[in-house]
Amino acid sequence: MKNLILSAAILAATAFHAQAQTQPSSDPQTPAIATPDTVNPTAPVAGANSFTEAQAKAKIEEAGFQNVTALVKAESGIWQGKATKDGKETAVSLDYQGNVVAQ
Repeated sequence: MKNLILSAAILAATAFHAQAQTQPSSDPQTPAIATPDTVNPTAPVAGANSFTEAQAKAKIEEAGFQNVTALVKAESGIWQGKATKDGKETAVSLDYQGNVVAQ
């Protein structure tokens, strides 16, 4: 009987702990990375990138850049190239999360 009660107590504690870990953050300062108007503050992030060159170019253009050229996917998975924005040529990067960063 003691083992049954002990097992039930451990199971209940484990279930409570697991639920506590899945609660969303209520911190208003936590940014939502997966929105079109935000950029991951650590971008560009290295990782397996499934964007094709055409998709990478389109994503960079959607971010307001023009004349996207010299796109190359680095070993880190980050697309790198050159583009023009506000009349200035700059280096640009696109990571697997879709973050476009001017450098």
